[in-house]
Amino acid sequence: MSDIFAQTKAKFHLPKGVIYLDGNSLGPLPKAAMGVVERTIQDEWGEMLITGWNKAGWINKPSEIGDRIGKLIGAPAGSVVMGDTLSIKVYQALASALELNPDRKVVLSDKGNFPSDLYIADGLLKSLGDEYELRVVAPEEVENALTDDVAVMMITEVDYRTGRKHDMKALTEKAHANGILTIWDLAHSAGALPVDLAGCNADFAVGCTYKYLNGGPGAPAFIYVADKHKDAARPALSGWMGHEAPFAFDLDYRAAPGIERMRVGTPPIIALSVLEASMDIWDMVEMNAVRERSIELCDLFIDEVERLCPQLQLGSPREGKRRGSQVSFHFENGYAAMQALIANGVIGDFRAPDMMRFGFTPLYVDHDDVRGAAAILGTIINEKVWDDPKYQRRSKVT
Repeated sequence: MSDIFAQTKAKFHLPKGVIYLDGNSLGPLPKAAMGVVERTIQDEWGEMLITGWNKAGWINKPSEIGDRIGKLIGAPAGSVVMGDTLSIKVYQALASALELNPDRKVVLSDKGNFPSDLYIADGLLKSLGDEYELRVVAPEEVENALTDDVAVMMITEVDYRTGRKHDMKALTEKAHANGILTIWDLAHSAGALPVDLAGCNADFAVGCTYKYLNGGPGAPAFIYVADKHKDAARPALSGWMGHEAPFAFDLDYRAAPGIERMRVGTPPIIALSVLEASMDIWDMVEMNAVRERSIELCDLFIDEVERLCPQLQLGSPREGKRRGSQVSFHFENGYAAMQALIANGVIGDFRAPDMMRFGFTPLYVDHDDVRGAAAILGTIINEKVWDDPKYQRRSKVT
């Protein structure tokens, strides 16, 4: 039987001469997306106009696609909904979780969390009052910091810089044993590794879709609410699409039943159509197979880079089960080296102060890509190609 990942790779538009190892920041374009978007624009928006909300089923897209993503993250049907940005979904989840645990005022997070999540939490807590506290500890200190004054643990499962992976099940169990609700950010997990939200008894989860899920720049985010909380969680952002009867246009807000209450504004239909094209590819694979191949590719890259570039220091866990689907290396001239690498056809990215990041998505990255990327990196480092002044200039996006 042919390799399923060779079949999935053929379904992405990958520029000729480029090895793409940055799907942990932005996934590539599914070839089918262009046709899907064209149909959405021409046949639905163009011909149906506003009747597309009913005729084309636009109004149901956030829940339908949410259920498809739910299959990748261990979430039952009716527990995931799409819409808005990840920042909005973080705000929603945190506000709802705090209301469900009103006698406590501390939100626990870690230094491996994506800074935007911490910014959102800080802003929300300042709005709620001085008695609230955002407590941020080192990743390895999270378990011991789950004390009985903490209301909510808000953690990104996979560290965006190092790829270090938290144990969702163990931390959730410890949190619950201490009366703490949990929020998991799956930005670097969804589509990268198997997630079992229901099996781990997670309370809330959020995630973006422009990374491993290949929804395109600015693609809508998702939110998960456990069944036990779906009808109790009050949406702090009480948008009209989360109303029990949005087209009754009542002046008073009544939350919709279940996950629908976490909808806020009008859903981005064209963006969701791109995501549908990507989900068709995801339907071809099993997450356990993706995970197995991902670890293979990452291990191979580590071996090759350490053989060719001993100057680089591994910044990710060496054991595959302890990291996500990315590998990071420390190098004091990492920014310039990454620019030189990109100029030579290998796209990764850089995170301050000295981290070169590489993402490995089996849907379109194979063993030849890994070997080729490592060989080019070896040339960049050993011949000091990065020392050219043109690679030293900083761009806005790194």
